[in-house]
Amino acid sequence: MSLEEKIKDLPTEPGVYVMRNAGGDIIYIGKAVVLKNRVRQYFSTTPKAPKVRAMVDNIADFEYIITLSEKDALTLEANLIKKYKPRYNILLKDDKASPYIRIDLREPFPTPEITRRVKRDGAKYFGPYFGGVRVSDVLDIIRAAYRMRTCPKKLTRRKRECLNYHIGLCLGPCRGRVDEETYAETVRRVIAFLSGRDDSAERLIEEKMLAAAKNEDFERAAVLRDRLAMLKDLKARTVTELNAGADIDSFAYATDGVRSAVSVAVVRGGKMMGVKNFIITDAELKESDALSAAVAQYYGGGAAVPDEIALGDEFDASALSGFLSTLTSSRVEVVFPKIGVKKKLVAMAKKNADDYLVKSVQTRERELDMTARAADNLARILGVASCRRMECYDISHISGTDKVASGVTFLNGEPCRSEYRRYKIKTVEGSDDFACLAEVLARRLKRANDGDEKFSELPDLIIIDGGKGQLSSAYESLKGSGFNIDMISLAKRDEEVFTVGNPEPLLLAKSSYPLRLLQRIRDEAHRFAITYHRSTRAKRYASVLDGIRGVGPKKRKILLERFESVGAIGAADLATLEAIDGIDRRTAKAVKEFFENRSAGK
Repeated sequence: MSLEEKIKDLPTEPGVYVMRNAGGDIIYIGKAVVLKNRVRQYFSTTPKAPKVRAMVDNIADFEYIITLSEKDALTLEANLIKKYKPRYNILLKDDKASPYIRIDLREPFPTPEITRRVKRDGAKYFGPYFGGVRVSDVLDIIRAAYRMRTCPKKLTRRKRECLNYHIGLCLGPCRGRVDEETYAETVRRVIAFLSGRDDSAERLIEEKMLAAAKNEDFERAAVLRDRLAMLKDLKARTVTELNAGADIDSFAYATDGVRSAVSVAVVRGGKMMGVKNFIITDAELKESDALSAAVAQYYGGGAAVPDEIALGDEFDASALSGFLSTLTSSRVEVVFPKIGVKKKLVAMAKKNADDYLVKSVQTRERELDMTARAADNLARILGVASCRRMECYDISHISGTDKVASGVTFLNGEPCRSEYRRYKIKTVEGSDDFACLAEVLARRLKRANDGDEKFSELPDLIIIDGGKGQLSSAYESLKGSGFNIDMISLAKRDEEVFTVGNPEPLLLAKSSYPLRLLQRIRDEAHRFAITYHRSTRAKRYASVLDGIRGVGPKKRKILLERFESVGAIGAADLATLEAIDGIDRRTAKAVKEFFENRSAGK
């Protein structure tokens, strides 16, 4: 059935549609109140944004799933996007999840824990903490003001009180110094503080600071002074026009027709925690749909859901509100403020989204200069057809032992780690780097010749770490394989580029992006080879070092990084061993005695 026929047969119920390309891959997933109307929009002749046109041009087929309601469609859409991560869907790109404080009230003496994952497990979560608010500082305030235990989750009976108890930072439940009822009241006060409903922390810390100063415990008073300053900084973030304890997230969306950004201003406990910015990919037809999908993905990805979400231009958000309410135990209100502080919060999020979009475009332009454009310019300078796929090879060994090689791949000027390859040298005796390179290239190209899918795509350019000699040797191996691939070498001393058939090297400007690209791929090949060599050598030496009392994996790694071989470790004197960071005197003596006994045949 053709696409036109399938569009005519679309139902008028709500549901989810799945777009596929010619290869059958899912490239887009969307929801619709009326499937027929929504899907038909993509194939209409009306003008569309460039990213929408790019997606539509790749659609070869689609399928759909009918749901009972728009809310059910949004839930299904969010789950499918999370599973398949289609190319043209909203995909929030963030560096890492922000930390939260978790308190599990099901425990008799709960402790605040730091976590980056919010789960529906019955515990209470507070946060996220970011934008200059450090979660560790908040825990310090909890200890100083309320003396709630912050030791590891599992509470065990101790023989004596810990240091925190003795300096007034813990109530000592591990020694029975507090009963469950009193501790539960402390937990309630901590929760009220984290929710923005308790201002007693400042008074409690100040009283303790003054008492410490009066007792001439000035070191303790200074610590409490710092905690008080942290608390005042946190208090200064209070949004005065909001109710105490208000939890509100305000979202805004910005786009230039090609790239988009979403910003969220986070208020927790009536305090401004900061703004999180995301660059997103999407192929939505309307801003309201793009923003709705971004909000759903943000919270579906694990962020804690607040009581209220504020957005800009009004649209029917009943499905979004219903979806968010399924993620938490209470009703989530989606509002579109027209006046007041909530309107200002949305406006602030909008300014951040606009600014972040502009800066991300500038950043992306710089990235292109260093990657794809640098590869294109390099091809032009070298006079080769393309540098889209480049492979670089390096050899690593110590005096001919544990010989290995690395092969790293860059696509459009960026590392493609799934295409990295490691080789153990099999046929070369001694430290002949030329022969090692010839073996590695012969093996790599033979795998391609034999039809191995992992080696099937050939490089546009092969880069050898070395000078004219390494290039000549590697090129002879290449000719013997029957392939015609462009090849160069990069000599580290003066960063000279040698090309086949030219006796004189090519000197690129030290600050040029093409040279920097060559340096990056050369350095990456060297790093990858060194790492593999060390792991190979460590495995060979591990059985010897494991026989030393007190030397575990950590100290074994320290010794192998400091010395080139087991023999070098055995030859080191006691003073040299003791001087190594991470090796104490007892371990140094054990190592020395072990090798002395070994050489004596004991």
